[in-house]
Amino acid sequence: MGKSSKNSAVGPLVVVTLILSSPAMLCAESAGVAPAGQRAVPPNLAGANLAGADLAATMLRYRRALARYNKAQQRYAAVAGAYWRRIAEKRHLRARRRAKGEPLALDDYVLAQPPVYAGPPKPRNPLKPHEKAPPSRYVPVVADFLAAARQEFHFTPRLPRSESEFKRAYAAVASAAGLTRNQVVRIYGFEATGNGDYDVEAGLEYGKRGRAITTALGYNQLLATNSVEIMAEHGRMFIRKLAAGAAWLPEGGTLALLLNKISILRKMVDFTRSVADDWNRHQALAGTEKGLGVHTLNLDLDVGPLLQTQKLLDSIVFARRKGSTGALSGAELEMMNLTGDGNGLDMILLPSAWRKKVPTANFFQRSGYRDNPVARRHNVVATLIAATDARMDEEIKKPGARELAAAWDAARRDAGPLE
Repeated sequence: MGKSSKNSAVGPLVVVTLILSSPAMLCAESAGVAPAGQRAVPPNLAGANLAGADLAATMLRYRRALARYNKAQQRYAAVAGAYWRRIAEKRHLRARRRAKGEPLALDDYVLAQPPVYAGPPKPRNPLKPHEKAPPSRYVPVVADFLAAARQEFHFTPRLPRSESEFKRAYAAVASAAGLTRNQVVRIYGFEATGNGDYDVEAGLEYGKRGRAITTALGYNQLLATNSVEIMAEHGRMFIRKLAAGAAWLPEGGTLALLLNKISILRKMVDFTRSVADDWNRHQALAGTEKGLGVHTLNLDLDVGPLLQTQKLLDSIVFARRKGSTGALSGAELEMMNLTGDGNGLDMILLPSAWRKKVPTANFFQRSGYRDNPVARRHNVVATLIAATDARMDEEIKKPGARELAAAWDAARRDAGPLE
């Protein structure tokens, strides 16, 4: 940036001294064209009325301000880098101690908050006063998922006839899998705003005219990567469930459609299992047209409830395997949803007294923390969980959440007493 600024400052100085030399030069200047042998006035300075001395002084101030900004950024980068390296080191240390069955101590966590940049803002280059921000990356939406499914797998999901129908199907699957009413309804309230439809996407919760911010979809906001990973790990089980249902259907159109869906699911599962069972590999698949096609399964009345349920169930199974006992509250389960199973469990296993002291930064990657204003604002574990609970308390009062709660109650009644 400094080199281009120096070179750009020469042209205007030369032009100012010659601007009255001839009518031809005046015409060339007004058209934004440089006379022979001269540099053109940058278009964004053509009407700035900066005399040569003024421009030189302005550029000098800019370069000094830029030097101060760069120096402050370098100091901040060094401090912040050291902080986040310590976060990672402590996280790995806790994992090793847990693997050995050793108890943890409070100082196994970083107890300081992340450093905050407090230096001067980046100055604006006077030669580029109206630089536009780069366009936002396009995030695929439901229409793209549907198109990808048709193109890649010749698949069209069986959509519900109403929102109530999908809620009933989800409640039946979730209750049968052992999810509690508290978990199902409160996670829905938090993730889908208490009123979201089965096809709600992140960023579009309050209207389709917004802009999608991620591919997170449905009641529990599964990313496309979640869908790919769950289908890789549990897709064959889903196929067995659908095949068991098909065995009870009479010959006819409904059976034929279900058998065709099972055939397509096999192809989708083969695709998701074409790489190692690894989040980064699945993320790469999720970014392809086939991956977006797999994500469309969340909209299907037969498969969508299975996917949405499995996302929460995987976290619960992980917690039990790691020694957690008792039912997780909605807020605790959301911590695992928010930060990943390992970090979330690390958070909710903290003793109550520690929760008030341990910063939330311990459970995030640096980029994830930067992009999560809630975790930054409620910056210790106790306040983050409390804020999550408070948000859930409000969202579950909304009609969508009340309808889901009623659907869960009906599903439990239909299933009979628990054994």
